[in-house]
Amino acid sequence: MGEALVERVRGLCGGGERVIVGIAGCPGAGKSTLARWLAGALTGAGLPAVHVPMDGYHLADVELDRLGRRARKGAIDTFDAHGYLALLRRARTEAGSIVYAPSFDRDIEQPVAGAIPVLPGTRVVVSEGNYLLSRTDPWPAVRAAMTEVWYADLDDRVRLDRLTRRHVEFGKTPDEAARWVASVDEPNAAAIRATRHLADLHIDIDALTLS
Repeated sequence: MGEALVERVRGLCGGGERVIVGIAGCPGAGKSTLARWLAGALTGAGLPAVHVPMDGYHLADVELDRLGRRARKGAIDTFDAHGYLALLRRARTEAGSIVYAPSFDRDIEQPVAGAIPVLPGTRVVVSEGNYLLSRTDPWPAVRAAMTEVWYADLDDRVRLDRLTRRHVEFGKTPDEAARWVASVDEPNAAAIRATRHLADLHIDIDALTLS
């Protein structure tokens, strides 16, 4: 199926305009792994691509503290959605100059500005994030700025196990991780899952072999 995804994007590139592929899905579904693989596979196939994660538009902890939202970091209103939209529009139209995007450093759990260059000659931007198909403002405009949005599906038992282990890996105790998944991640997942039908393509991550 991996080769089919590359060929699908190749078909999107026929018009000459820079292509932006979004990958939506619940927390822990494997969006980032798929996005990184796709960007590398496209580049290897002669379509220079870059991975630009939506996570770079997390609000910094200092701002989340000001807003009183740090205890639910990762919810839809803890991102700079308008900033993300502006980046996508620039990445799509400013093909003759470098467009810099932020990354997200999981070791410090903070965004890092200007970390990812979208270089002239880049044909495809691959961006993944939880809320790409949301119908609340400004997310419909985010969707419109993308060429296609795919939805990554993963069995919930596998997804929740991966998600909990990821929280532990980055500093939470097992009990803290389990509470965070139940009180923050899963309410977000329910809202994300409700937008699944809006995707252009559904991808079963369990069945996907990436090499």
